[in-house]
Amino acid sequence: MLQVGQTAPMFTLSDADMESFDLSSLHGRQHAVLFFYPRDSSPFCTLEAIDFSDHEEEFSRQGCVVLGISRDDCLSHAEFRDKHGLSVRLLSDDEGVVSRKYGVVQMREKEGVRKLCIVCSTFVIDSLGVVRHILYDIKPRGHVAEVLQLVKQLEKPCRSRKIPS
Repeated sequence: MLQVGQTAPMFTLSDADMESFDLSSLHGRQHAVLFFYPRDSSPFCTLEAIDFSDHEEEFSRQGCVVLGISRDDCLSHAEFRDKHGLSVRLLSDDEGVVSRKYGVVQMREKEGVRKLCIVCSTFVIDSLGVVRHILYDIKPRGHVAEVLQLVKQLEKPCRSRKIPS
């Protein structure tokens, strides 16, 4: 399982517009908040995505990009985004590779059936790619405000800082 202080696993995923996003493109420039969620348009996931979208400008002022990740495909993400007016970038991890790297896939039992599920989780990654905060099994009420406070505690990215190789 991923731990605070470790280097965040890098990845490249497609977004709702089928454009490729590479997490390493933020290195040395911006912080990132990754929020993993089970599926588009479920009540909980919708609340969380709307709240992150409503506060996206505040995250941006802190030098931070907010990214939502689920196993839904790009078309589902586009419908979800358009239906709810979401502004945060939604990434498709349809094969679950990134979700496994971040340790958010767990076996859960519901109504006697065991299946792999995405645990609602949020990762705060600093501009050097280090995981600074991990929140698992989150609840939507107050979550985005809590994450914003954690991001505000991070040192602002400095474009002139030398990046270690």
